[in-house]
Amino acid sequence: MMQPEKNANIKVIFGLTLVHFTGDFYSSFINPLLPVFVERFFLTLTQVGLITGISRFLAFIVQPSVGYLADRSRTRLFVLGGPFLAIVFISLVGVAPRYLVLLLFICIGSIGSSMFHPSVAGMVSTYSGRHFGFSMSIFNMGGTLAFGVGPLFITYFVGAYGLGASPFTMIFGLSVMLLLFRIVPPPQGEGLKDLGFIRSIKEVLGTVWKSIILIWVILVLRAFVGVSFRTFIPVLYAQQGYSLVSIGAVLSLFTVAGAISGLLAGHLSDRIGYKPIFYCAHGLTTPSLYLLLLSTGNWVLFSAFLAGFFSMATLPLGVAMAQELAPKGRSMVSSLMMGLAFGTGGMMAPVTGKLADIFSIHTILIFLAIIPFLTIGLIYLLPEKKLKYHEPVL
Repeated sequence: MMQPEKNANIKVIFGLTLVHFTGDFYSSFINPLLPVFVERFFLTLTQVGLITGISRFLAFIVQPSVGYLADRSRTRLFVLGGPFLAIVFISLVGVAPRYLVLLLFICIGSIGSSMFHPSVAGMVSTYSGRHFGFSMSIFNMGGTLAFGVGPLFITYFVGAYGLGASPFTMIFGLSVMLLLFRIVPPPQGEGLKDLGFIRSIKEVLGTVWKSIILIWVILVLRAFVGVSFRTFIPVLYAQQGYSLVSIGAVLSLFTVAGAISGLLAGHLSDRIGYKPIFYCAHGLTTPSLYLLLLSTGNWVLFSAFLAGFFSMATLPLGVAMAQELAPKGRSMVSSLMMGLAFGTGGMMAPVTGKLADIFSIHTILIFLAIIPFLTIGLIYLLPEKKLKYHEPVL
């Protein structure tokens, strides 16, 4: 297994971040196009729900399996094949002749998106050197920015050229793939090839399994709150009379703020450790979400930025901490923290919807906003960061 250098390999980190951005850029096309799909195929809300839920379900199923396989091999099949599937099949949604074909394209594209996340995230630590937290944050920023700009791009493109022109959007992605093929190396593998699934789990988690589960629970709760707000804030604002443009701006600010905070959190974690960042972010997430629910007029944009900034800051840190605790299975633990945690939190969102039908969206979001503050007790139980590069340079 390759030992990490003290200095980050900037070219490879850039390549891995570009993989993340490209795959998630195309995945972000689906939700903004839902109104167009509803009009074209006369969809029911149940059919719309199936479209929106399928990516989270596939992330839940696919990512842990890919993480297990990626730690046993040195292939670029997952790293480059995943975004390739997302680029091609999500670009084809505009020419799907019927709903079932549309669903098939989205399924294959979502599988592709889920495929590359564990492998690529697992490679970050190999090439990040002493700047692991910062490098992981840069990698995470690629995906977050993709979900910030992707919806703006596809809505403008479809508005200008029509839904049937969507296959032309794959030109950008395929061009990027040519570059990635040249600069992204194969994964190193973790020496688990001769171990079965159960033995691999034991080898990877060892004595740190309690800490890994604790991090996972914190990230699941974070994902549950984040997905619920991103799903139902647009509905709430639409009920309050905000325009679609205003709602889109709120979501974009929320997401871009998360990219910025993740980058800052990673930079600071390399200097002061993970736990202080967790305390600060989770402690301030709750008041920022309440501010978002209470704001009106132009203050909504400011509060959306604050809410996204604090609520999304700790995702890369959770992945980085898990990789440091279980370095023999970087891809596997990355899949647990990204795919399984996000998928589990996302699949809990229908509970929010059901409760909102009973009590109202505003009431339920008020209760959900307190969850990040309550996780501070769990954060206290997290292990301290074990810095890897404290030895003097001779």
